[in-house]
Amino acid sequence: MAVETKPQTLCMEPQAAQDSDNEGSKARDIESSISKDSALPSPSDEFPEGGLVAWTTAFGSFLILFCGWGYTTSFGVYEDFYTQQYLTNETSFAISTIGSFNAFLGTSVSLIAGSLYDRGYFYHLVIAGSLLQSLSLFMLSLAKPDQYYQIFLTQGLGSGIALGLLYVPSLAVVSHYFKRKRTLVMTFVTFGSSLGAIVHPIMLNNLLNGHLGFANGVRASAGLVSALLFIACLCMRTRLDPPTTPVNYIAAARKCLRDVPFTFALAGAFLAQTGFYYPLFFLQLDSIKHGIGITFSFYSLVILNASSCVGRVTSGYTAAYIGVPNLTVISAISCGLIILGTIGLSSLASVVILGVLYGYFSGVYTAMVGPLVAVLAPNPSELGGWMGICFFVGGFGSLIGTPISGALLTSDYIWWKPALFSGVASLAGAVMYSSMGFIYTRRNKP
Repeated sequence: MAVETKPQTLCMEPQAAQDSDNEGSKARDIESSISKDSALPSPSDEFPEGGLVAWTTAFGSFLILFCGWGYTTSFGVYEDFYTQQYLTNETSFAISTIGSFNAFLGTSVSLIAGSLYDRGYFYHLVIAGSLLQSLSLFMLSLAKPDQYYQIFLTQGLGSGIALGLLYVPSLAVVSHYFKRKRTLVMTFVTFGSSLGAIVHPIMLNNLLNGHLGFANGVRASAGLVSALLFIACLCMRTRLDPPTTPVNYIAAARKCLRDVPFTFALAGAFLAQTGFYYPLFFLQLDSIKHGIGITFSFYSLVILNASSCVGRVTSGYTAAYIGVPNLTVISAISCGLIILGTIGLSSLASVVILGVLYGYFSGVYTAMVGPLVAVLAPNPSELGGWMGICFFVGGFGSLIGTPISGALLTSDYIWWKPALFSGVASLAGAVMYSSMGFIYTRRNKP
């Protein structure tokens, strides 16, 4: 496979979703593993490994992830604001659907964006995605109170599509300039989503709940995002020609679905993602409803996301000792148990402890999903297709998980029901991952 194809197909993730930020460290780890086994065409044998154009391109990618997944993983702020002030006539199910649909589109649209990127449409994707993200946020500022469809179309649909268009190209283009330093540069780039998941909640809480109000607060946020995306578009430049043979996703899907350990991994990803976003979307609201100070509650997501950064950074070192499959199982079990622990949330100390613990292990989990698929895929040249399928299936779990949690919460705020559902779903995912690890170990035993 040509080098151009690899980065974008392996980034078909993202949940993250996740993380924020969750999605960026997956791409970094897989990118590194593919590059070792690839046959590169002669023009790409020489990587600049630096220079003004290379580093400005990396900085542009950093900004896109800051404005993309960093913004998406801040939806917990909107969840709280919509529930208590702006969409008071809507159920928690309906409100959480906005954020989950946004994250789902960020994953599913990436499949299309990767295919277009393979065909040389980098600038088209980046410019269109940036314009759509800017337009969606400015249109969101015009949404009226209790007009659910206006918010869903702008924040759920429009911003979600923009996220999907931007994510793959912004990560893939970095590999045009770096090979030896690729892991280091990817660490810098994906930190954009982590930093965004910390900065945006602080900014949004102060804007939406301050003297500016919703309309002007969202416009201020949209102005910042638009300015950063404009700078990103000016910074990024491609260097290599598009590959001559893009990945055949249909053939890759047929092959990977016949692999038993990978099938269990898909089931694990779907179930784990079903419960994964519950703390990200509901921790701030849960904290406020339990009588904890509003000012401190506004920083609950910041605590969680900051701890998630630490989890992603340290996961690579831990995996070197205990193995990627084992660490995936441990992190999935830990996430499920901590989600169940939110049933006991009642004090400031409990919010801090649960936020730090869940942030750390969720960061480890999101960092391990990508390398896990790299371990399971028998042929590195097919890794991009396997990654895209895994993230796409996991995205469906993200799509249905938080709306179901919102429906179980009800207007009476019965917190143990959604926590139990999300925790059990995550633990069921851990069981699937454990089965995957057992079968994979037996299959590869000498």
